[in-house]
Amino acid sequence: MIQLKEKEITTIQDLRTQEKTCIEKYTRYEQQAKDPVLKDLFRNLKEEEQKHYDSLGKVLEGNVVACDCNDTDGKNYNPKATYSAGDNSEDKQNDNFLATDCIGTEKLVSGEYNTNVFNFAQPLLRKLLADIQIEEQNHAEMLFKYKTVNAMA
Repeated sequence: MIQLKEKEITTIQDLRTQEKTCIEKYTRYEQQAKDPVLKDLFRNLKEEEQKHYDSLGKVLEGNVVACDCNDTDGKNYNPKATYSAGDNSEDKQNDNFLATDCIGTEKLVSGEYNTNVFNFAQPLLRKLLADIQIEEQNHAEMLFKYKTVNAMA
């Protein structure tokens, strides 16, 4: 069991709010996306954000979950193209907007973890937050790869 200081509790609560927003965004965007590949990506990212949210909840209960420093999801993601370079359809424009918006969100959330990791003294907690930050970077990379393969980048 770890004991958190007031500032640490507030920081974890703020990070959980960010994660909850990501979960809600990916849930809505999964419904709005036209491309089944993008729908699947949003569903997978939503599940990852839920894990982050749950991990931070355990921290508030005094437990730090083990992490694996997963830095390969982005590198290993190879989506199939749905749209071509010459496609200027409304569906492509819609999906491009959704993916671009989510990249911006992932950049913001990753930056929050990068800054806030230094608010904590416990090495295991810092490691968990650093791991989540890497996973947020993976999410942005996956979204960018989706955009690239679909001639949106």
